[in-house]
Amino acid sequence: MPLTFELDPAVSPALRDDLLALWADVSNAGGSVGFVPPVTADDIRPELVKHLVAMAEGRTRLLVGRDGTGAVAATAFIAHNTHRLMRHWVWLYTVMVHPRHQGRGYGRDLLAAAADAARGLEGIEAIRLTCRGGLGLERFYGSCGYKEVGRVPGAIRVAPGDDRDDITMLLPLL
Repeated sequence: MPLTFELDPAVSPALRDDLLALWADVSNAGGSVGFVPPVTADDIRPELVKHLVAMAEGRTRLLVGRDGTGAVAATAFIAHNTHRLMRHWVWLYTVMVHPRHQGRGYGRDLLAAAADAARGLEGIEAIRLTCRGGLGLERFYGSCGYKEVGRVPGAIRVAPGDDRDDITMLLPLL
């Protein structure tokens, strides 16, 4: 069953808790979303608060994908640039699909919904995102139309002795 997507939903306490649970579940399953396992919702809460503040200030938009039961199954944050010379593209952050939905094409659906949302923003010509090397994420994003445009070797330290590349990907929207 396909996901239904909503851009800029009202952030209720229930949605906030669902976002925290999703982020923790994705992180604990090894997802590359800013943490390494094990983490709890309390570990993630400060990062979510930063996103929520940026949303309240109009700098970030939230895209939520719900499954057939209405549960939050996927999310991404679309962040506007504040630099006057870079306002023609947006960042895509914290791209997540719940582990129980892996392999159903929901990641592709999420990226397509994010591209559609970005196309609906005035003056936006591209989406940039970064991903952690060593997981094959750049191949997945590449299969969704993104191009690798930069790589910093060893920039992400997952654990002592486990450094990963920080890879920048770009999706032109025009």
